Amino acid sequence: MFDQFHVIKLFSEKLSNLRPELDREAIGQLQKQMPEGTRWLLLKNPEKFDPARREPKRLREALQLNESLAAAYCLKEELRELWYQPGKACAAAHPGLWIHEAEWSGVRILLPFAKTPAAHRSGIPAWYDCPISTGPLEGTNHKIKTTKHQAYGFRDLEFFKPQILAIRQAIALSIME
Repeated sequence: MFDQFHVIKLFSEKLSNLRPELDREAIGQLQKQMPEGTRWLLLKNPEKFDPARREPKRLREALQLNESLAAAYCLKEELRELWYQPGKACAAAHPGLWIHEAEWSGVRILLPFAKTPAAHRSGIPAWYDCPISTGPLEGTNHKIKTTKHQAYGFRDLEFFKPQILAIRQAIALSIME
């Protein structure tokens, strides 16, 4: 099973690597570079854009500068749609279509990523049987690691135990709400 967070995270890493690579190519070809803040606009979900900060317009302008970047961004949004299909059968067909589009786009940096959904075709539709995410668990682990890091320098671990129990209790309360 593969949840949305992990698949989109992998793709976002590729998208983050693509932007500076395209900037370097633009410098070599004397083309216009990407505007500041483009990386965050590419990674941000469109429904969370702030019109007051002109984010939709700034993203459109950035995507008009480079065809490869626009194709990669569209592929990211299309990949996000995998978790919003009407059913498991549609979800099973979606990766094949997405892989074909990724290969057809010709965006070199995305071609290795296109093999990821291909290798996990059975795991992606399994999410529809049990739509859960490991996000809360990973958040808990991160909080414990942060607390552990903050505890460096204390003489004993007795201080650490109540901190972990407090994290566990806070999470349990947030789940119940």
